[in-house]
Amino acid sequence: MPLLTTLLAGLVGVIALTLLAGQFGLLGGNAPKDLGVREGRLKAPSKNPNSVSSQAAFWPGSEAAQIAPLAPAPGADLAATMQRVQAVAASLPGARIVESRPDYLYLQFTTRWLKFIDDTEFWADPATNTVQVRSASRVGRKDFGVNRARVETIREQLAAS
Repeated sequence: MPLLTTLLAGLVGVIALTLLAGQFGLLGGNAPKDLGVREGRLKAPSKNPNSVSSQAAFWPGSEAAQIAPLAPAPGADLAATMQRVQAVAASLPGARIVESRPDYLYLQFTTRWLKFIDDTEFWADPATNTVQVRSASRVGRKDFGVNRARVETIREQLAAS
């Protein structure tokens, strides 16, 4: 019984320390310095399974990160689509717009308790008439599908509006 009590107390302590570290911003990671569009491409997806990219096919070995780009609604142009993407994305929990231009949008999404930060980019790609997207966690090996789910939520809300 004393061993079980000790293990339980240790587990509670680890959880408390992790939550405290998150609240002090120690789990947020560093902002990437190489975001944006370069030669018609967003940054490559992470090597770890914690990101998604509509341009993953450009980087061999990144197939698992592939996600479809966002298509404009029938009759809508890319500029209007980007405005809608911004409105929808900015309304999601933890969203903060870092950069907004007519053809590019960069947001950071911060989780409530541990303050993990995901970097999400959207680019109006005139060559494909779609909005390319990349979303990646800064820290951790896995994101448990959070980035993919966020992009799909944005896609669903765009389709509904």
